[in-house]
Amino acid sequence: MPELKGAVRGLSLRRYLLLGILLPISLFMLLDAVTLYRQALDAVNTAYDRTLLASAKTIGESLEVEGEGDQARFRTTVPYSALEAFEADNRSRMVYRISTPGGELIDGTDDLPAWRGRIPDQGPYAALVDFYDDHLHGDAVRVAVLLQPVASRNGRGMATIQVAETLELRHTLARQILIDTLWRQTLLASVIALVVMVVVQRATRPVRRLSALLRVRREGDLTPLTATDVPRELRPLVDATNQVMARLNLLLDHQKRFVRDASHQLRTPLAVLKVQVQSALRGDIAPLPALREINATVERATQLANQMLALAKVEQLRQQADTEILDLAAIVRSVALDLAPLMAEKDLDFEIQTMPALMRAHQWMLRELARNLLHNAIKHSPRASNLAVHVVTDRHHAALTVADGGPGIDTELRARLFQPFSARNTHGGSGLGLAICHEITQALGGSVTLDNRVVHGSVIGLDATVRLPLVQNTA
Repeated sequence: MPELKGAVRGLSLRRYLLLGILLPISLFMLLDAVTLYRQALDAVNTAYDRTLLASAKTIGESLEVEGEGDQARFRTTVPYSALEAFEADNRSRMVYRISTPGGELIDGTDDLPAWRGRIPDQGPYAALVDFYDDHLHGDAVRVAVLLQPVASRNGRGMATIQVAETLELRHTLARQILIDTLWRQTLLASVIALVVMVVVQRATRPVRRLSALLRVRREGDLTPLTATDVPRELRPLVDATNQVMARLNLLLDHQKRFVRDASHQLRTPLAVLKVQVQSALRGDIAPLPALREINATVERATQLANQMLALAKVEQLRQQADTEILDLAAIVRSVALDLAPLMAEKDLDFEIQTMPALMRAHQWMLRELARNLLHNAIKHSPRASNLAVHVVTDRHHAALTVADGGPGIDTELRARLFQPFSARNTHGGSGLGLAICHEITQALGGSVTLDNRVVHGSVIGLDATVRLPLVQNTA
């Protein structure tokens, strides 16, 4: 069975349609041939049975009787016209037998077995007639039986007339009808096969044209297909192909941007590191300060590389569907616990209030989102200031708010802080933290905003708020 399925899957569309159409038609033709042969044979039997009955009546009209009852004596002279209908074709032979109701032979052949049946209660004819199949000298015959009352001036009686005919002609006619019909059906099947081949050839022309368009495209050309003359059934395929190419184009653009940014952003710390190493080797500065400067440069380069890899991983996870249902509040608390040493180092007054917030996401995305927001808030919070984290929910969304006590942001800077490498100041970091947060919230179908917290006209801090959709039905 698996081999058969594999063979069917390997068929071309033309052969698949031919097999799918001609196989049922062939099975129907076979069933129809059997049914047609039986119907044709029944029709031929009905027609020739009438002739047998006519011959039996002709023979019955020639009977004469003397006496009555058991003393009745029959005389007959079978006319040539009684057998004339069967001499037109030498493929049939006819015999007859005339006997008394008791089976005593009056005339005809004694080789034909005597009739032992009964007249049907509702036969097709008004006469006392019965038809049945029998054998004579090893040949199949069709027999008509007529119970013929005979009356004359000299007596009355009942005679049994049997007329038998061999079946060669009947079978020949039925086969001829069958053959003629099969020829017409075969011609019809051939026409259907030809039409299927022509129609499939014309119907698959747009597919071959699309294939040719894709084959001659240059490497890296992911522009949408512009096949406007394709049939309606192929438009979903073209649309899906364009969607796949759009996603591939987005991935390639992201990859190119990553390579471009990495080559540009890492060049500076590596150049600084090279200068610091050369200066230390020449003895321009003492070894310990040189190592401290090298260590700071390496840390900045490491942070930059990690954040660039994180930004690339967001796009990678965006294409994956293996998400799970997670509690944002639990993840935020876990990340806050990991960053507790940094809060203690700056002596921050930390407050956290959360509500359960179930959502479908990648765990890495939620952890990276919370870590970047908290780390950014810790970095820009003054020593011994307040830092608060709140997670609240409504019917459809969860809101994560990280409120620091920093100086806030300018209106002009706020519009571009979510772009890569747009830091608040040139010494504060790589400018990728908020860009990572923005990409993650976009991937999760949410939004992120930055709002200055103003009291009596003075900025006392910054609120970073992320809104993410909740899972509506976890059952």
